Amino acid sequence: MSSTARDTARALAYPEPPASLCWHRTGPAPRPLTPEQQRRNRELLARELARTPRPRTPRTTSRSETR
Repeated sequence: MSSTARDTARALAYPEPPASLCWHRTGPAPRPLTPEQQRRNRELLARELARTPRPRTPRTTSRSETR
C-alpha cells in the first residue's frame, strides 16, 4: 500500500470535525408556534402555492425596437 493510499484510507476512517463552533446552538430552545401562528402560516403558504406567477414578456432580438 502506498503512502498516498494509506493517508486517504486514514482520512476517510474518521468523521470530519464540525466546520464552525457557531453551528452548535447553545441557548434556550425556540418556543413552539401557537395554533394561531400555525393557522396563519398555513393560509399564507396556501395563498402562495395557489398564486400563478406573472408570465415574463419575451425579449426582442433587435435593440432598435426598444430605443
